[in-house]
Order: sequence, then C-alpha cells, then structure tokens
Amino acid sequence: MCDNCGCDHGPDGVTITVAGVTRRAGKDGQSAGPRWEGGGAEAEGSGDPGRRLLVEKEVLGQNNAQAAHNREHFRRHNILALNLVSSPGSGKTTILEQTILRLAGSLPVAVIEGDQQTVLDAQRIEKTGVPVAQVNTGAGCHLDASMIHRALHRLEPPPNSLLFIENVGNLVCPAVFDLGEEAKVVIISVTEGEDKPLKYPAMFAAAKLCLINKIDLLPYVDFDLEKCRQYARRANPDLQFCSLSARSGEGMDTWLAAIRSLMPAAR
Repeated sequence: MCDNCGCDHGPDGVTITVAGVTRRAGKDGQSAGPRWEGGGAEAEGSGDPGRRLLVEKEVLGQNNAQAAHNREHFRRHNILALNLVSSPGSGKTTILEQTILRLAGSLPVAVIEGDQQTVLDAQRIEKTGVPVAQVNTGAGCHLDASMIHRALHRLEPPPNSLLFIENVGNLVCPAVFDLGEEAKVVIISVTEGEDKPLKYPAMFAAAKLCLINKIDLLPYVDFDLEKCRQYARRANPDLQFCSLSARSGEGMDTWLAAIRSLMPAAR
C-alpha cells in the first residue's frame, strides 16, 4: 500500500492553512506566510523526497487511537463529520460548494480540505463564507487522524455543526485510514466508468453512502447506473446511493436529506 506510493507520515511534509496563516503540522507551529499565499506545502517544502514509511499494524494502530479521540470529540459536541473520498476529477469540491450554499442558514458548517499541494480548493470553499482549513500532505496520498486533530484545533467547529472533510483524491489509502468521521461518502462520476467499484472494492466496502455525480452527462457517455450500483453492492450490500448533478442541481435534495438524517439530533 503506502510503502511504494510516496506517503510521508512525519510532520515535515504537512502544512495546515487557515485563512491568514500557514503553519507546519509539527511541534514548532511557526507562522509561514500571509493569507493563502505560497500554496501551503509548496512554501514549506515537502521534506526528504526519498523518505518512505511502511504502513504496518503499529501505524494503523496509532492512527486508530487518534481517530477514536477525534470521534469522541465529535460526539461530545454533536458534530457530524463526513469524509468525502473520490478519485481526482469526480467533482467533490463542486458538490461541496453547492451543498454549503443550499445549507446556508440551516446549521453551522466547517470544512477541512486535503490536497498534496496548493490551497486552490480552500480558496473556493472560503468564498461560500464558511470556515475552512487546508491540509497539504506533501508527498502523502491521504489524510490521517492526526492531521484532522491538528486542523480541528485551528478550525474549532462549534457544537451542533456539520464538518466536511474533503480527502486527497485517491480511492486506495483513504479506505483504511479512519479519521473519526461518522461516515465515508465515496463519490464517483459518470465519466469514470461504472466499473470503478470493481477496481477499488475496499473503498466502497468502507463507505456508507455513494454519490454518483455528473448525471447531466449521461446522454453523452457510456455509463450504466444500475450496473454501477450492482458492482458496488458486491463490495457493500448496505451501501446507499444518491445520483446527482452538482451543476444542474438534480438529486441535490436527496443528498441534503441524507445529511440531515445523519445529524446527531436525527439519530
């Protein structure tokens, strides 16, 4: 898994940016530049590019312990944390933008953005008016629980709120890294092919909800919605589905209803 993909779990390659200041994710916590400038990890460097860490039980055990701590924090403060996972280009950020706009005024929302480099997605989310923290993972191909813990201390989402975690675009490693979230939401688009669940079954097995995005393009692509659902249910018979278009708005109400059903008060 991560022993050959360039992941770096140490603090040197990770930066967290919250509208105004970039800090290392290490113990020093030194300021590093003005608002959104420098592109996060690009300003900090990515550490030793030859550094690799074999992910073994000890690493996952440490991550799971931190995830349990995060989960307890979320439950204590009635925060619904949703981990949005997908391959690059599925439309995660566009879905997130449209979701935030539709939820405006109904409940507090905060966002943790995960990318290897740049703060471009965080800049997009900031325009919606909600608090956002950018986590740049450097060479890392996923967020882990300690990154979320550090970002939470910077972001401080209020009680009775909704926290979206937009993970790094990757359908492999995020499947096995628990962040303390209530649910993983896997997003695929009709431009990717209906066989995605067959290629990445671990991610679909770990998810609670699957969003099939860009259905406005169905007349122009070769994609079978029902076959995609059948393939996904091979990995996870309990997986729930929502077909939508973040561009046209079709299906967004169903997605919003799913979010509300997961809120602590609803549960």
